Amino acid sequence: MEQRRMSVTTLAGLIFGLILLLFFVSLNLGVIRLSPWEALQTLFGSGTNESNLTLFQFRLPRMVLALLIGGGLAVAGAVFQSVTQNDLADPGIIGINTGASLAVVTFLFLTGGTVEVLPFTSKVLLPVVAFAGAILAALLIYLFAWNRGISPLRLVLVGVAFNAILSALLIIFQLQMADKDFVKALVWLSGSIWTANWEYIFVTLPWFLLLLPLVFSRARSLNLIQLGDAVSKGLGLSVERERWLFLIIAAAITGAAVAVGGNIAFLGLVAPHMARKLVGARHQRYLPISALLGALFLLLADMIGRVIVMPSELPVGIVFSVLAAPYFLYLLMKSL
Repeated sequence: MEQRRMSVTTLAGLIFGLILLLFFVSLNLGVIRLSPWEALQTLFGSGTNESNLTLFQFRLPRMVLALLIGGGLAVAGAVFQSVTQNDLADPGIIGINTGASLAVVTFLFLTGGTVEVLPFTSKVLLPVVAFAGAILAALLIYLFAWNRGISPLRLVLVGVAFNAILSALLIIFQLQMADKDFVKALVWLSGSIWTANWEYIFVTLPWFLLLLPLVFSRARSLNLIQLGDAVSKGLGLSVERERWLFLIIAAAITGAAVAVGGNIAFLGLVAPHMARKLVGARHQRYLPISALLGALFLLLADMIGRVIVMPSELPVGIVFSVLAAPYFLYLLMKSL
């Protein structure tokens, strides 16, 4: 057991080291190139006005936000998969992300704003609005998928159907917007963090600091849920109460991520799957590794999106979907 724990610790340290390395490399890449030395000088307060503006106002906020969103979506995906006992239950595939996105776009449509020019008070409301949309979508999907229990395949099919319905409603709202706002909403919904600034980090950071440790602290309950309802109840767990609690927490994490990053699919599927293969299904080990992998993957996707078509940028959600969709098809064929 001790050897297993050490291996998990070593793996976590390795992934964290890769995140630090990628973080530093990403600081230097973009339309405005900074050498490693210039980036270090700027980080320690000795940079030029141009490098300070580039690093602290543009690159650092989006990179920090990529880490938060990536870790959050990975943990939310792990929770959805465990609670539903469905390896394909990614919030970006079964409609949770789209429910949050629809709530945000509706909010923007009614207030006449766009994501990047909202006043700070409205930015504070964005995660709350997105959470409301995410939890409503989760409840509807769960209710329609219920048939004397939850079938994994039925849940995915109902989620995909709801995803299509909510996506259609999104398009209807977008068509009512001005042309410029429509394009901005379209880019944001593709999974973009190009509008990132420190205000969005301050708005969403409390959600992640509160909810992620809450999930980690209740890892034992997730372990019991994985054993099945009968065994879990026999061990004294209030299964339905815990299931709904985890669904609410995962929807809240998803809402906070979608509020500032748009609809990023597949991340909540790929990172937990890889974490399980690396450290097993025990949640005390599996959840932290999922979070680290999610942060690493989204930081990498953001870096690729910034440099692959310079001087233009690709939304991080599109980049990650291209990279991860083949893995989803592999899992889908394997499970059917």
